[in-house]
Parts: sequence; C-alpha cells; structure tokens
Amino acid sequence: MIHSSSTALLLLSGGQDSATCLAWALERYSHVHTLGFDYGQRHQVELEARQKIRAYYQGHPIWGPRLGDDHKLSLPAFREIGETAMTADLPIECLDNGLPSTFVPGRNIAFLALAGALAVNIGADILVAGMCGTDAAGYPDCRVDTMAAMGETLRLGIDDRLQLKTPLITLTKADIWALAHRLGGDQLVSVIVEESHTCYRGDRSQRYEWGYGCGTCFACIEREKGWTEWQGRP
Repeated sequence: MIHSSSTALLLLSGGQDSATCLAWALERYSHVHTLGFDYGQRHQVELEARQKIRAYYQGHPIWGPRLGDDHKLSLPAFREIGETAMTADLPIECLDNGLPSTFVPGRNIAFLALAGALAVNIGADILVAGMCGTDAAGYPDCRVDTMAAMGETLRLGIDDRLQLKTPLITLTKADIWALAHRLGGDQLVSVIVEESHTCYRGDRSQRYEWGYGCGTCFACIEREKGWTEWQGRP
C-alpha cells in the first residue's frame, strides 16, 4: 500500500542495505528514483550490482511501475584527498584512532549534499538512505545524530520541504534481513543474496549462504553475522 504520493530519491549503492531500503521506499512512495556514486571505490562491482537490483524491481508487478530513473554521479575527489582502504589496495584493518581503514571521511555527508541538490532538480521531496545502526560504531557518518543533523541541514540549506529518511538507522544486520523478508519474502532475500554486493575487496569468486565476498573483510563479517543471527530466529 502506498502511504504517500511523494516522489523519493534513494541512494542505491548496490549493497544489502540499500537494496532493502529500495523495497521499503517502493512500499511507501508513488515514485522512487535511484542515485549511485562512483568515487573510485575498490569494489567497483557494486556499480554493476546496482543495475541487477534495479532489474529485479523493474520486473516486479507492484513495485516496477513506481520505480523511476537511475542517476549516477562521479566523485574522484575522494581519491585526490587521500587514500583509504575503500579507494586503494591497502590493508583492511582497524587504525590507531579506532576507526576502520575503510572509513572515507566525509563520504556520506557529500553523498547527501549532492543527493539533496539532485532531489530538488528532479522534483523529489524525500531522500532515502540506508545508513545502518550496526555500522555506526566504526563509521561516524552513520550515526543517528549525524543523520539528524544532516536532515536538518538539507532542509535549511536546500529546500524546507526536503525530508531525509533513514529506515535502517537503528537496525542490526539481522533486522535488515528480516525486513527484506517481510517486504518481499524469499524472492527478495534470494535477489539480495545473489545480486547485491557488500564485500570491500570486490570479491565475487566465493559464494556463501549470505552471498558473495571474501568472507574476511569487515563488511563480509557483519553480513555473515547478521545472516546467521536472522536464520537462528524462531
């Protein structure tokens, strides 16, 4: 059931979280456009995953007609600012400051600022982003207070009608698997397992119950942990 006639713009990375968020948005809004970013990420394969995920939604009898245009923006500046394990072949590890080497300072903030500008131009008044509560400990730009501040900044600085929605912000990875199943059943879970990409190394050579990945990077560990927890729920 559509809860709103609003037009939304959803940040679709190609990963588990944003793929689930897309179902959430298509359940609620009459039109949902998508936006992806090429920032020189090491796992460029996620850009291909985006299109496979969109293809599933385009073929859905209910969600397909609500899915709008896809947009992609390039942000090479992140590589120019300085290398991280997300944009260069560096060790994926925890740094002395307590943050993972895959943290790209300012990434989500820049994403949301550009998404807000695009939203105004395409007539969208809702931004949907898949920042997840599980990631908040290692990624400051996924925290609840960061997103609240960004939502207010976008409203004040771009358009007072613009609303930022982060439906996964308080959820665990297990909760997100459960949400995907609640929204789209076994079929959507299967699509997320087979087509979405989370692994920071961009590894698609190894297939696990929860999908493809190296199995050892932070993203793979969290995805596997969430899958195992969800599978163990009654």
